[in-house]
Amino acid sequence: MNYRHGYHAGGFTDVLKHTGLCELLRLLTAKDKKLFVLDTHAGAGGYDLQADAARRTGEAEAGVARLAAAPRAGMPGPVARYLAAVAAYDRKFGPPGAVPRRYPGSPRLVRAALRPGDRFVACELHPEEAMALKREFAGDRAVEVRQADGYQALKALLPPPERRGLVLVDPPFEATDERERVLRALRQGIRRFATGCYAIWYPIKDEAAGFAEDLAPWAPLVLELHLADIAPGRLAGCGLAVVNPPWRFEEAMREALPWIAARLGPGVTARVAAPPASAPAPASRA
Repeated sequence: MNYRHGYHAGGFTDVLKHTGLCELLRLLTAKDKKLFVLDTHAGAGGYDLQADAARRTGEAEAGVARLAAAPRAGMPGPVARYLAAVAAYDRKFGPPGAVPRRYPGSPRLVRAALRPGDRFVACELHPEEAMALKREFAGDRAVEVRQADGYQALKALLPPPERRGLVLVDPPFEATDERERVLRALRQGIRRFATGCYAIWYPIKDEAAGFAEDLAPWAPLVLELHLADIAPGRLAGCGLAVVNPPWRFEEAMREALPWIAARLGPGVTARVAAPPASAPAPASRA
């Protein structure tokens, strides 16, 4: 397992995934009932955008930095809340600048949204990333960090006692059978916990073509960003498929995604696809 998210932190893939994640958390914590959150591929927790890994790719400069530099007037609420969460994490390390210097991974965004009584389990298999994640949350009793296979955690931790949950599945898609593993784990997870909300990130490139269609049996809301003029074999975009999204999530993302695409650069396009009317109704809207 070689994937290290520090090279990609704050890029357009994170912009899509984390804008959606922040909005899901906001809507799911609006109810008084306790919430369980599982992050199956959590990464290191937080990232230094001035470090060599991030500077080598420059993905944050073409991603979150472009949104941070945009005027706030007319900015959709989900984007403003996402950028506020990024800025709040960045401020922990010094006075804020025009663009973030530190970037929160999904575990930090989840932690910021938790209320007393909510529960969060973050899984990471890569030994060095898992160690960094444990350091990130050292002494924080609200977060349980496991160096573990996130797919196995889906099987072991569902259904949660809370009966309400958000499961983020964000694999690196570096293994040749990753697609099949995601689908198998999701099938098992939904069988155990049909009313949970599941958010599955996926790349859009040759070997992942049609992945959203593979998820069709669960009638997800599909969110995608597509880049322009990408050579074959390169990442051409990414998606976030959400099974059982909470009420008003689709409405929020239909406002946010086109705005994001317009600011990420020429030719970037957004797609929001709701389940067809003939699709089976989700078990719950949480």
